[in-house]
Amino acid sequence: MLSASVLALIISVGALILSFTKTDLVYVDVNQLVEGYDRTKTEREAFKEKATALKANVDSLIMDWQKELKAYEKERASLTKKELDVKQQLLQNRQQQINNYQQAIQKQIQEEDQKMTQTVINDINGFVKEYGKKHGHRIIFGAQGSGNIMYAEEVTNLTHKILEGLNAEYNGE
Repeated sequence: MLSASVLALIISVGALILSFTKTDLVYVDVNQLVEGYDRTKTEREAFKEKATALKANVDSLIMDWQKELKAYEKERASLTKKELDVKQQLLQNRQQQINNYQQAIQKQIQEEDQKMTQTVINDINGFVKEYGKKHGHRIIFGAQGSGNIMYAEEVTNLTHKILEGLNAEYNGE
């Protein structure tokens, strides 16, 4: 009877020690996840192509306007006062339209960048949440190199494991 209670006590103490050796507090380096995630690369490339095309449209409009301005400067001496006024007004209106379009394009590019970034972050957050549940972690901190985790043992860093799983899921492996 005594040996059963001693055995139960030893098992309880052993279980308690094991529960303390597995840490519930782990972290990932968010910057490394974002930079190492294959979808980030794919999304950035698509974004860069779209932004380049949009900027090329603006550049083309600016070049056309500059050509009109040079043509105006060449013919200006032969124009009447009324023709000068009309031509100047047309050039100013066109310049304002181009400026407005350029601002709209810049805003669109910023919104697309934010949307792309949010898509990647949502993927990462969803994966980390599922990973944490699956592996029994009560808390997974996100470090960003800005001082929110000043020190942690390397064994608590899940970045590499999360990144491998995230990329495998994204790539359909």
